[in-house]
Amino acid sequence: MITEKVREFDAVLPDGGVLIGIDPGTKTVGLATCDAGWHFATAGKTHPRGKFGALRDVIAATVRERRVAGFVVGLPRNMDGSEGSRAQASRALARNLVEAFGLPVLLWDERLSTVGAERALIEQDFSRARRATRIDSHAAAIILQGAIDALGSGGFAFDEDR
Repeated sequence: MITEKVREFDAVLPDGGVLIGIDPGTKTVGLATCDAGWHFATAGKTHPRGKFGALRDVIAATVRERRVAGFVVGLPRNMDGSEGSRAQASRALARNLVEAFGLPVLLWDERLSTVGAERALIEQDFSRARRATRIDSHAAAIILQGAIDALGSGGFAFDEDR
């Protein structure tokens, strides 16, 4: 199942279990995970963007090691809410994840997540070079944290459409 609605996603999730957040950047893909109680998202690793098979293998290791319940994939919308080719790529990634793992996927509006990650890394005094290697995994954590915050509130903190 792929959805953009928190309530639909929540309805198919078991109580607890790790969620994996994914920020599909243009050059790299950032991964993040949260605790089984859905309180805190933690940035993971950043992987080069390429064929899905390589990313699938990386994700499969986490799925095997931890009780993964689902995925939250960043959906890059334009500031006016429209979608372009990057959003289509995120939707394709979501379809691949469902096919590979059979777990539900929440597409999460990721507008400004990279900006927030960049600011956080600057505040932590990361050099420009080091920020470039970590930005997508930190953006994935921001995306995932937004989703788990919405799950914790039952989705009521957001528009009825969510």
